[in-house]
Amino acid sequence: MEIVKSSSAGTLDSCDIQIRIESNEIGSNEIYLKSVVEKQFGNQIKALINDVLDKHNLKSVTVNAVDRGALDCTIRARVESAVMRAIGRESLEDWSVIHHDK
Repeated sequence: MEIVKSSSAGTLDSCDIQIRIESNEIGSNEIYLKSVVEKQFGNQIKALINDVLDKHNLKSVTVNAVDRGALDCTIRARVESAVMRAIGRESLEDWSVIHHDK
């Protein structure tokens, strides 16, 4: 995938995370994190962000994250939302849910 515009998702409220994504010219992904729990969970938060970037095969992306104690599911959702906006897939029709039949 390719970033077509800078985007963001999330808030600076307690238990949330604000994610800002933009393309860069470095050739690799960079993650800048500011978090109230960075000493305890900084590596885990960065790993979650990287997982979503890898899922979308994004390279040369800069992510600025300001965390206020968000849970893993919130972090993934905010990064996913910012990525979808950045690659130009903002409408609900572009998001898909895979249903597995038993």
